[in-house]
Amino acid sequence: MSDLLPGENMIIKTHQHWIVLVKSLLIPVALLAIVAIADFTIFGPDFYYVPRLRTLLSLAVVGIALLWLIVVWIRWQTTVYTLTDQRIKIESGVFSRNSKIVPIDRVQDCTTRQPFIGRILGYGRVEVDAASQAGAEVLAHLPNPGYFRDQVFVQSERRRTGVPAPAHPSGV
Repeated sequence: MSDLLPGENMIIKTHQHWIVLVKSLLIPVALLAIVAIADFTIFGPDFYYVPRLRTLLSLAVVGIALLWLIVVWIRWQTTVYTLTDQRIKIESGVFSRNSKIVPIDRVQDCTTRQPFIGRILGYGRVEVDAASQAGAEVLAHLPNPGYFRDQVFVQSERRRTGVPAPAHPSGV
């Protein structure tokens, strides 16, 4: 890959868990439900009828929901967590790109947090505490956070002891 340093090996590259999409789509789905209910009750011919208001209102809400879906999908696609044998890279942003790098040999602690639903669905939060950084770097809604945390410790230990990483890591 072009974003790897010379001699660097990819361990894990992932996006946020799909639950991020579901959470972000709750509001548009609720709007669609409200419009559908209003369409069949309030704006029906028996109550308060304005010609073509139902159609315009429905099309506007569907358009807003589709636009919201596109924005959420792009934001989800552009948030990438990468673990290599030399660093952890957190990238986000569409128009302005934010990239945070944590050298793997500077990692002091790696903490996982999983809510009840996260344990059921397989996502959580990983907080990476590194030397010479103020505060931990947070990888939110990370799929399989325990595996990611374990791989961070494995790569950190390899880097500190000088043991070379295998060319093709197993379990990816």
